[in-house]
Amino acid sequence: MKITLSGSIKFANKFVEVYRQLEKLGHQPMMHEVMFKLANGTATGLIKAISSEHSSVKRKHGFIKWWHDCIKKGDAILVLNYDKNDIKNYIGGNTLMEMGFAHVNDKKVFLLNPVPEEVPYVDEIKAMVDVVLNGDLSQIK
Repeated sequence: MKITLSGSIKFANKFVEVYRQLEKLGHQPMMHEVMFKLANGTATGLIKAISSEHSSVKRKHGFIKWWHDCIKKGDAILVLNYDKNDIKNYIGGNTLMEMGFAHVNDKKVFLLNPVPEEVPYVDEIKAMVDVVLNGDLSQIK
């Protein structure tokens, strides 16, 4: 299955780990190449820019459009929802949009961890999620 990875770029290291695990399970994971550079620390200029002007960086590099196109090319998305900003299983605005892109394009939506109950858009998340994996990637089918 072709699976687009989605989630906060704060978790770039985990994106790479999950990418490798999905490959071992026989899937074709997809994510922007910048995630590898963020994970290994070679995207230093981008890291600095993100910390001070995150929205400008997203626009300049076309990240939102890139993820939209990637989602359309795949079969599913896997949302890597780890704890962030004192919110358990965090899903932010960008990831919520990516879930919406997948949903309206009839792509399967997997959540790695349970739905975050502390966000004001919990109902929208629940309406789009097909499978909550509870950390078990082998459930992806």
